[in-house]
Amino acid sequence: MPTKNSFAEMHDEITGWRRHLHENPELQFDVHETAAFVQKRLKEFGVDEITPGIGRTGVVAVIKGRQDTKGRVIGLRADMDALPIHEATGLDYASKTDGKMHACGHDGHTAMLLGAAKYLSETRNFDGTAVLIFQPAEEGGGGGKEMCDDGMMDRWNIQEVYGLHNMPGFPVGQFAIRSGALLASADEFEIVVTGKGGHAAAPHEAVDATLAASQIVVTLQSVVARSVNPIHRVVVTVGTFETDSAASNIIAHTVRMKGTVRTLDPENRELAEERIRRVAEDTASAFGAKAEMTWTVGYPATINHEAETVYAAEAARAVSGDVIDNVDPIMPAEDFSFMLEERPGAYIFLGNGDTMMCHHPEYNFDDDAIPAGCSWFAEMVERRMALD
Repeated sequence: MPTKNSFAEMHDEITGWRRHLHENPELQFDVHETAAFVQKRLKEFGVDEITPGIGRTGVVAVIKGRQDTKGRVIGLRADMDALPIHEATGLDYASKTDGKMHACGHDGHTAMLLGAAKYLSETRNFDGTAVLIFQPAEEGGGGGKEMCDDGMMDRWNIQEVYGLHNMPGFPVGQFAIRSGALLASADEFEIVVTGKGGHAAAPHEAVDATLAASQIVVTLQSVVARSVNPIHRVVVTVGTFETDSAASNIIAHTVRMKGTVRTLDPENRELAEERIRRVAEDTASAFGAKAEMTWTVGYPATINHEAETVYAAEAARAVSGDVIDNVDPIMPAEDFSFMLEERPGAYIFLGNGDTMMCHHPEYNFDDDAIPAGCSWFAEMVERRMALD
């Protein structure tokens, strides 16, 4: 079954919604105008229920099918927030707000779920209830967790949950998915190394925190190289390194570094924290310095459930016929993972064509992907809650 004709007919309208959202990006939980836009469209469509304020600024909509004999409830999720990036696309619908940009395609995700909402409200060609989830704060705010913590899954009795993300580099309309871990967890660490400051001409009278911290940066790579099973994927990256020294002839007293750790399974997540702490403390001690680490737990890995992955792939194949069903996992993180921890479901990639990668100032969502994305959302509902 190809892309649904309704979405080809609605393409210009949905593209208009997407470009309006692109022009008016909002960050994290401060998505009040975006949420208002979503609610206005949903009201126009005649959905059965609209509830704002879930997970602070999230919106949940309910569409009841033509029948409800099985009591099945399927959740569909799209994220709404943008990124703190200055747009450099030069598009005529570029961001109107300096320093804010839809650089990850959440404008496209929201528009596609709105398109599916309009179609499902008009046709209601399913047996059960569709719950549409418009989520704030995917970009570092944990809006998915906030919505779950608000009791969303139980309140609407969601039984399965599905989401998608555009993927630059894959042909437009191609889908890609895998069972198990699809995206990584993302935790952060801060290590503060304290030595004894002094004059660069008399290093023997100081304890060089910069030397100790530099060795820690190098040795941290042994966590991946020598502590992790080589067939597993773990990334340890030190992203910032700052001394309290402001001159070339001063030996720093303290050094502060920050980094991120990405893993695909809980065991390596725990292992990485323990090994990074040990490497930092023991390496600093070897230089006569002291290291203290602070660990911040972030998003868990996005782990697709086996049966639901099959359902999602089948729907994608019905829409486009072009599906990679065992795509390699990638190491960015995604807070849809919190929803998958509460309910079975799956997350799928949708090709965005030959564009800049997400989070790049020249990235742009490809509107030609809209019919496929809308069709997949609708197909998930109609397949999982088919009329007898």
